[in-house]
Amino acid sequence: MQKAKLTFWQMWNISFGFFGVQIAYSLQNANISRIFATLGADPHDLSFFWILPPLMGLIVQPLVGKYSDRTWTRFGRRIPYLFLGSLISIAVMCLLPNAGNFHLAVGGAMIFGLVALMLLDTSINMAMQPFKMLVGDMVGEEQKSKAYSIQSFLVNAGGIVGFLFPFIFAWIGLANEAPEGQIPDTVKYSFYIGAVILMLCVLYTTFKVKEMPPKEYAEFHGIDSNKQETSSPGMLTLLKKAPSTFWTVGLVQFFCWAAFLYMWTYSPGAIADLAWNTTDVKSAGYQEAGNWVGILFAVQSIGSVLWALVIPKFKNIKVAYMVSLLLGAVGFASVLLFGNTDFSMCLSFGNGLHDACYVDMSAQYLLIISFLLIGVAWAAMLAIPFTLLTNSLSGSHIGTYLGLFNGTICLPQIVAAACGGLVLKLVGGVEANMFLVAGALLALGAISVLFVRNRK
Repeated sequence: MQKAKLTFWQMWNISFGFFGVQIAYSLQNANISRIFATLGADPHDLSFFWILPPLMGLIVQPLVGKYSDRTWTRFGRRIPYLFLGSLISIAVMCLLPNAGNFHLAVGGAMIFGLVALMLLDTSINMAMQPFKMLVGDMVGEEQKSKAYSIQSFLVNAGGIVGFLFPFIFAWIGLANEAPEGQIPDTVKYSFYIGAVILMLCVLYTTFKVKEMPPKEYAEFHGIDSNKQETSSPGMLTLLKKAPSTFWTVGLVQFFCWAAFLYMWTYSPGAIADLAWNTTDVKSAGYQEAGNWVGILFAVQSIGSVLWALVIPKFKNIKVAYMVSLLLGAVGFASVLLFGNTDFSMCLSFGNGLHDACYVDMSAQYLLIISFLLIGVAWAAMLAIPFTLLTNSLSGSHIGTYLGLFNGTICLPQIVAAACGGLVLKLVGGVEANMFLVAGALLALGAISVLFVRNRK
């Protein structure tokens, strides 16, 4: 079958709902440590709260992939899972920031928060995975790189919006502090508005995208319906038959996602310590630092968008991958340098009797440079692995393989989260030092790119 090329807007519609899903995901990433620290969690225990999100992803995404491969309804095969996951996410986003408002003891509030977090990430993963599958289902190989670039842009744009919400709400006058054990209004309303946007974006994709019926899908992907297996092979069987790209890119993914897990976990405490000189979670400085973390994560997304324009300029995708990760490693390491730096740049006029300081760079603004570089690595992580993998797969089990590949994202985060408290002790109990650990992990990811073979 001659594969018809999709227009820009057709590819845009396929991924547009991801904009709303990413807002929810970004709000979670930027605020979970802040929420649980505010509820009373010890810094050495923070990483344990981050086990739940990737654990849910490890369980949910392969199942969504497997069963959606075999789902054919009048609403589509992927969209029903997308829609259901989004509905659950919307409900939980309205509950999670209220964990401290139900007059529960500290322990009870944290248990409620953990359950809400588990449901939130389960539903986000359920909604997120179908978007990756829709590109694999509906876009020909010659357009996949462009389609994933559009998806990457929408992911980063959603990230920017989600990260900025608490800062914007503080700027317009919402309370950025709250009674002990409760969550500030800036965070609460960020989740509420994020839920509304998620609903609208998912409805847009649901009504705009029409998935292929089974016969058309088989023809599009060159699947002989007469030779299709009567029963779907198990996940272990598919893993044994997985292309080498699955495993080599997975090795790179292990180091990369472990690095970013530590950034998400320890950024609030690290930034508060470095730029606001406080470790007191009850202080106004800590909450201000929490808002600034959102700004820095938005900067990371902006850096990612800009670098995504540069990646296609590389003649060798492996070189692009390696360079991107190395620049990200430099960004992580520089957090400690810039976070401890305050300086002014001055000019002398005339005979030197008059000096004017025209730039006053405090630590919080210097950190923008660090997170722009971190965004470079993020751009590569979002686009290159899925391009390499989907080009090595056939259409018959693409959903299952993408779900299984998500294990290369989830497992490293689970391992990193489980070891986070121990690693934090090894680096002196200073949360900022975890950025050095993240930089080292990303550098190992760059070295691992050497093992990847870019082939069908």
